[in-house]
Amino acid sequence: MADNTTRTTGHVWDDTLEEYNNPLPSWWIWGLYITIAWALAYWVIYPSWPIGKSFLFGANSVSYQNADGSAGDWHWNTRAKLLNETQAAQLAQKPYLDKLAAMPFEQIAKDPEMNSFVLSAGKPLFADNCAGCHQSGGQGLAGSYPNLTDDDWKFGGSYAKVSESITEGRTGYMPSFGEALNRNQIDALANYVISLSGVKTDAAKTAEGNKLYHSHTAGCYYCHGENAKGRQDHFGAPNLTDSIWQWANVPAQQDAAGKVAEVSKIITSGISKGVMPAWKARLSPAQIKLLTAYVHELGGGK
Repeated sequence: MADNTTRTTGHVWDDTLEEYNNPLPSWWIWGLYITIAWALAYWVIYPSWPIGKSFLFGANSVSYQNADGSAGDWHWNTRAKLLNETQAAQLAQKPYLDKLAAMPFEQIAKDPEMNSFVLSAGKPLFADNCAGCHQSGGQGLAGSYPNLTDDDWKFGGSYAKVSESITEGRTGYMPSFGEALNRNQIDALANYVISLSGVKTDAAKTAEGNKLYHSHTAGCYYCHGENAKGRQDHFGAPNLTDSIWQWANVPAQQDAAGKVAEVSKIITSGISKGVMPAWKARLSPAQIKLLTAYVHELGGGK
């Protein structure tokens, strides 16, 4: 006969409030047992408890290839797993990279299969090595890093020049004119530079700036050219007539005075941070060729 007596712990409060002593639900008990079993299995298969200066390595392992070409095998850990997955991806890409290395750039652009490979494999390569400065989409950062999508190339946009930039790096430089020119001269020169992009400026100051630009006093034409179209062979001196601005944040200014002020800052202080490191020690020739094709495609290379 079933015992229907209510079980309590014997604790009573306020004469009538009693604490029941009911058993835990069976589903809860089984859930606890399963959790314990799962934890024990995890400790056996994967790295877990520390033991002295070491730890339980676990029964699972990961295979990969060492730098010298020999096979490597190590207990499971996220680093070994990443190495294994990276090498598997590299093996899958190798036939395409070999084909890419043997093809001229112009042929790559016309080959649908290789062009798709350049876009898919070039994007993560760009993200790992270039996006830190040029941003994820290649749009650059005003005042620091050039935009790779605007069809404006400081050192040349041909496949050969883009490859050279990636391989050997680049050094851009502009001297400071803060001591060589007085404030009025800098203002006049900035007015002239801004006028080259179609901005309406003070006519008298622009005329004076034109003379300074082509004079030995300022000597701007040495680097930027007589017509201010720039010189790619001379520290990547930019074209001053195309309304594309890297170092001076001119587009953000609403009026001519603000634009002149931005250019005046550059003339006064110069530029000493226009350095891109060489990537030949980090990337293989095949990776550089892949990245060259990808960057060329980003900016509509020449």
